[in-house]
Amino acid sequence: MSTHSFQAPKGTRDFYPADLGVRRHIEAAWRSASIDCGFDEIEGPTFEHLELFTAKSGEGIVNELFSFRRAGGENDYALRPEFTPTLARMVAARAGSLPVPVKWFAIPNMFRAERPQRGRLREFVQWNIDTCGVEGAATDVDVIAVAILALERLGLTPNDVQVRLSHRAAIARVLGALGVPAEKAADAMTLLDRRDKLKPEEFAQRAEALGLSAEGVARFDAAARATQRLSEPLAALAARIGVPVEEFAALDEVRTAASRAGILDWCTVDIGIVRGLAYYTGTVFEVHETSGAERAVAGGGRYDGLVELFGGPKMPACGFGMGDVVLANVLRDRKLLPDDGATLLPRPDAFVISAGGELAEAELPRLVMELRRAGLHVRTSSKATRNVGKLLGDAGKNRARTAVILGNELAEGSVALKNLDAGSQLVTPLIGLADAVKAIVRG
Repeated sequence: MSTHSFQAPKGTRDFYPADLGVRRHIEAAWRSASIDCGFDEIEGPTFEHLELFTAKSGEGIVNELFSFRRAGGENDYALRPEFTPTLARMVAARAGSLPVPVKWFAIPNMFRAERPQRGRLREFVQWNIDTCGVEGAATDVDVIAVAILALERLGLTPNDVQVRLSHRAAIARVLGALGVPAEKAADAMTLLDRRDKLKPEEFAQRAEALGLSAEGVARFDAAARATQRLSEPLAALAARIGVPVEEFAALDEVRTAASRAGILDWCTVDIGIVRGLAYYTGTVFEVHETSGAERAVAGGGRYDGLVELFGGPKMPACGFGMGDVVLANVLRDRKLLPDDGATLLPRPDAFVISAGGELAEAELPRLVMELRRAGLHVRTSSKATRNVGKLLGDAGKNRARTAVILGNELAEGSVALKNLDAGSQLVTPLIGLADAVKAIVRG
């Protein structure tokens, strides 16, 4: 029989134990922040009807999806590229019986049929936070604060990452003040969203196509790149781009809520943040690392019409998605992940060793199972050796906290128990061994 070497599909990842240790470390911060902020975990199907995604984002999204039709079937499906449509569908289906606010989170796998590159893969894990049923800037800030809490728990600070935010209503008013005709507002927002992807001359040409004069193009360009810390007065930003501060009324509400939540130092106003998806209706934000070397770590905002679009009642909503790929890059660059991800794996509480002899060999399996039944993480060696030193070396490689050595003491109903962190050792009866191990593990 001929053999063939297989590799994982391009844009996907194999997670060996050390790799999965890193992923679980990130997910643990996501999950703990979600739960501590009052969000309940949900999950949905890996694939949905294709029209669920086209209803939200238009037919153009089809080229970005892994879509398929079951042989002999009539329906088109797609692997989920994001979670918001699934969430909106689920809320719409039970809107009448759900408590308000609906506060849900999910950590699902996502799939996008695009060219893999740094920070962007075809399969990835994404943390999703969503609140439905409550309006207002305080809710928007509550959602942003969950992201900040998780980033803090991973060791990041405002010097490492910033929440770059804006408000689509404020942007619309600013565009009007800059002379953009109302019928061109959507085109102007699309251009703002592409600000960092266009060369200066192309950006200027497209700004001119909005009907702006040469002076208007210059003002539009300056506004598109205007940023300042949210802690600073918005009047300063308004003066810098030449618009009345009243145009920032909606953004000022976000500033007030962020101040009350104590997260101002994490936030930057960025007029160029509009989020390209047309369903966003209010506050919009992205999380970026401060050097500018990576893609956005997260992005989201308020989307008040989506639940209604999927057959539910009119219901305000706000949420974000945060992928693991860019976040892991940022954490590695900041030396916040270990060189060896295996150090993030759970440590065994005990490593059981036989020092040789028929009694020890016979007793070892029973003792291992007894300790496991007591709620301990227990491992042992499959090596056919009586060299206790080598077996203790294996215990160390497994990062075990204790070693249980079945030696001569076993005939008297006792074993040697070694504290591998402290280097100390004692003889303890088999009866009560689990409690003795737990006492060492708990310190």
